[in-house]
Amino acid sequence: MEGLTEPFAFEFFVRGMVAAALAGITCAAVGVYVVLRSLAYIGHGLAHSIFGGAVISFVSGISFYIGATLWGVFTVLLINGAARRRQIGGDAAVGIITTCAFALGIALISRHGRFTRDFDAALFGEILGITSTDLYVIGGVLALAAAVIFIWWKPLLFTTFDSDVAGTYGVPVAWVEALFSLVLAATVIASLQVLGATLIAAALVIPPVTARLLTDSFNRMFALAATLGGMSGLVGVYISWFIDVSSGATVVLFQGALFVFALAAAIARSHWKGTNQDERLTAIEGASLD
Repeated sequence: MEGLTEPFAFEFFVRGMVAAALAGITCAAVGVYVVLRSLAYIGHGLAHSIFGGAVISFVSGISFYIGATLWGVFTVLLINGAARRRQIGGDAAVGIITTCAFALGIALISRHGRFTRDFDAALFGEILGITSTDLYVIGGVLALAAAVIFIWWKPLLFTTFDSDVAGTYGVPVAWVEALFSLVLAATVIASLQVLGATLIAAALVIPPVTARLLTDSFNRMFALAATLGGMSGLVGVYISWFIDVSSGATVVLFQGALFVFALAAAIARSHWKGTNQDERLTAIEGASLD
């Protein structure tokens, strides 16, 4: 029994679990809108783009959060501006801008001739290296995302399902989308130290998709996704201590396992609904006899 509670004796481990839970909740909550808007590629692209900003911050000797935030805002505005041009689609704008930003980061790394621990954390995450400052930032971004979602709940929901109709009803679609993009960028920046650029897209997508398999209600999907995201952070970090595997990877793999179970349940439920009444009664009677 003592072995199971051993990790909690270390402050850095507890701090890492809290950070993973907060980041999981934030990514999942924002990810609900990402999934419903079919914008999974933006989360993935932003993570890679902000990695370039993290490298520039390191090279310039400025704070990671200041540099990454400025770079994230610049990237979002650039993507929105490019996507408005008819000659360039939104997915093409994301692909060009984010891959170039990521390539810039790689170029700067190769120019300096070393791959430091800071870059390693930015790429793959370093949950157990989370500081109190990182924890405050993640908590602040969660509070920001919660405030934006709460205040702009209806406009966000309206633009998510039908932006064209929302515009005709007076919803400032451009402003809502820009605000959402900035919240998404803040979420990616705050989660970078926890999950790394290579895993953030999974944390944004897997919990909402899993929740979507379990319910058809938007409100329940939102609550369930946030719950799954937070729980995955806690359980994933805890399991990683005993199996000696990267914490960020364990969190995502645990989310993947939940998705598989939800998919299996959805398939079974669909098959059950597809059978006729006689078949259901026969199955129930057979189970009773056994």
